[in-house]
Amino acid sequence: MSRSVFRLTLPILFGYIPLGTAFGVLFSTQLDYPWWVAPLTGLVIYAGAGQILAVSLLASHAGLLEVFVAMFVLNSRHLFYGLSLLGRFRGAGWRKAYLIFGLTDETYSLLTSRPQNADRKTEQEIDFRITALNQCYWIVGCALGALLADNLRFDTSGIEFALVALFIVLTIEQFKALGDSFPIWTGAAAAAIAIVFLEPAHQLIGAIVIVTGVLLIQYRKLRSEVAGEGV
Repeated sequence: MSRSVFRLTLPILFGYIPLGTAFGVLFSTQLDYPWWVAPLTGLVIYAGAGQILAVSLLASHAGLLEVFVAMFVLNSRHLFYGLSLLGRFRGAGWRKAYLIFGLTDETYSLLTSRPQNADRKTEQEIDFRITALNQCYWIVGCALGALLADNLRFDTSGIEFALVALFIVLTIEQFKALGDSFPIWTGAAAAAIAIVFLEPAHQLIGAIVIVTGVLLIQYRKLRSEVAGEGV
């Protein structure tokens, strides 16, 4: 099982290591903290883009309240899809709290696109291992970047593109698993609308609200059609 779970998480590995390295480099070059604080934040915060945002805010001497509000807004997207997994995590025992804590965009994509069987206990164990491995990749990346920046000087331009590349790979995997391109085009259209009509600070939340609303309408329509066929 361990080997198969590792194979499933390889796309996350190749995304989280460079992205975590980017965070570690930014952390060590912009903040006056020891290098080991970078992987520590990956362990206790584990917010990905939120951690990178926090570094920028702290480097500009923003207050803790400002950092909290900004990170809350950025990570509030988890509210839109995290609820869909509560039933799946039910009965997971002590693992449930960690499964909720460790739910990132990439982990959610992997959990919802992988094939499953009827054995809930086994599936929850696999979900737990996937979540734990993904966080380990992130922590290793954070530590690697912080150590490199603490000991070497090099050009890191473009390293942040790892996040975009990772999302592209996960989108392709979702399409292969589900065979439905409607959510992809909906997301692209929602992003375009947000870019045109909203300020940069509100574009992410705006796009998420739009795409969530459209997908909920489509879901309700499909349920009505299925109910009509069953009559």
